[in-house]
Amino acid sequence: MKNEKSRDYRALYRSKINKKYIKNPYQIRMNVVMINNKTPLFIYIIYPTARSCLHMHKYIIKGGNRLRGSVRLKAAKNSVLALIAASVLTEDDVVLKNCPDLTDIANKLKIINGLGAKALYNGEDIFINAKNALNTNISKKLAESLRSSFVLLGPMLSRFKRARIYLPGGCAIGERPVDIHLSALRSLNVKIAENQNAIVCDASEMRGGDIVFGFPSVGATQNIMMAAVCADGTTRISNAAKEPEITDLQNLLNAMGADVSGAGTSVITVKGVKKLSGAAYAPVPDRIVAGTLVIAAAVCGGELTVQNCRPYQLAALFGALKNNYCDIECGSDYIKIKSGGRLGALPDIATDPYPSFPTDLQPQITALAAVCDGVTRITERIFENRFNHAVELEKMGAKIYIDGRTALIRGVDRLRGAEVTAHDLRCGAALAVAALKADGISVVNYAERIDRGYENFEETLRELGADIVRVAECSRKPLRKIFDK
Repeated sequence: MKNEKSRDYRALYRSKINKKYIKNPYQIRMNVVMINNKTPLFIYIIYPTARSCLHMHKYIIKGGNRLRGSVRLKAAKNSVLALIAASVLTEDDVVLKNCPDLTDIANKLKIINGLGAKALYNGEDIFINAKNALNTNISKKLAESLRSSFVLLGPMLSRFKRARIYLPGGCAIGERPVDIHLSALRSLNVKIAENQNAIVCDASEMRGGDIVFGFPSVGATQNIMMAAVCADGTTRISNAAKEPEITDLQNLLNAMGADVSGAGTSVITVKGVKKLSGAAYAPVPDRIVAGTLVIAAAVCGGELTVQNCRPYQLAALFGALKNNYCDIECGSDYIKIKSGGRLGALPDIATDPYPSFPTDLQPQITALAAVCDGVTRITERIFENRFNHAVELEKMGAKIYIDGRTALIRGVDRLRGAEVTAHDLRCGAALAVAALKADGISVVNYAERIDRGYENFEETLRELGADIVRVAECSRKPLRKIFDK
């Protein structure tokens, strides 16, 4: 049987693919795939366990199709990550509903399990019981894989009064200093020492206090809310972050028995309680996924409905698209967009904390500006290194000039297919959106990075009419272009 399979693979290899592209074909399984049930445009490699493979993944995209259909959103990744951390505050069960299957969430669950908790998916829900979470050390490997790992510091200090955690990792889009977290914790009388990239904290004498942030950091606001929730006295957080994820955290904490108020405003008040209980909670839908899909429809044209969303959270995006060859209709929980032509230049866009334009949609709106008729100015005010996508878009024919934190984009009539690299999560989403519009075939390398924030992104786009497939490189030898036109 093994010899028969080898002969089949060799025959397919010899008849369909030029040997100069792939070495050692006998170790690779190949299939011929038809895009949208049409004549195959190329041959590519499929692995049965592609999404679990440890090696690089790629999107292969043939541009030119309009998007039509509807998508129903799941819970927001950035909210779920904080709510998972909040589950450590109680010994009772916490259930988070309608959660996406994402790499970042899986890593956060690994961290929680490493503390001794029981955390797992149950269908589309996440079940967590932290009764036996007695380990107060977070492993360096897991901490460095996920930026939001640092948000576990607050709940660990609240419940265990001590914690050891390493500096966080994540996307390479700029610095996210933890000093703002540590300074605020010191205001709550937490003793902190640093030891070989590890932060060691003693909260045995933690008490409520007044905190004024120099910048409305989402992570720092979440950390202090959870640290103070069971501390003696009252904590007042000024210049707090206003993001929907902050309101979500307040809602869960209060459902668990906390006394938190003011989320969504610049001042949050936390009155310490003795103990928290379990709760079941449905997190807010993901506004960044919603915004990405709306932008994709604006880029490609077509008609798209995004269901189970909160349109008011994307007011800054709608302001950029208003009166620009696309019709947008918003209901209480849906967005409909109809786009039929090339958009004109977008108004000046600057990223800032909520409710301003979100930094997590900046790469995607840059991809849209690259095909608009005119010049668009985009300023990135949150991260100092979030124009990695610009170089990749230029490979597709985009005209982008970067000056510090500002990008000037002169829209072109057509993008062309190219091989590009997803340097980070949102960069990858932006490149996939641009490839949907480009002439010819594009390859987006490191597509697994997109899995950090988008569940089955390629399947979602394919259901909307996009010609997109995913391939995985499980061989140690690099796969190059494998088209057979």
